[in-house]
Amino acid sequence: MDVPASNRLADRMQRGDVFAPRCPSREVLKHVTSTWGVLILIGLRGGTLRFSELRRKVAGVSERMLAQTLQQLEGDGLLVRRSYPVVPPHVEYSLTPLGEEAAVRVEALTDWIEDRLPSLVKA
Repeated sequence: MDVPASNRLADRMQRGDVFAPRCPSREVLKHVTSTWGVLILIGLRGGTLRFSELRRKVAGVSERMLAQTLQQLEGDGLLVRRSYPVVPPHVEYSLTPLGEEAAVRVEALTDWIEDRLPSLVKA
């Protein structure tokens, strides 16, 4: 009996299964779709930013939360952190190709939310 390709364990493991409780895709999903994750990804679509520039762009985020979210997104391979050995410290962040892909997708969702905001608020 042949098992359909979509049901083979090896295929499911390769792709990930967000409905499986211990699938690593859930952690990435949590990082990418958090409020700060979304705003950081969209904020970096315009190009490389320093930590302080990104903090100003993502108004309302604390320094601690920004640093934590940046570390998570870097760990997921969605952005690159570049540190320059100068005084004061100079650190820049930019999207990787994977990060750019993710940013395009979450930006589409935020555009939809902003376009539909009157209906969403009314509901």
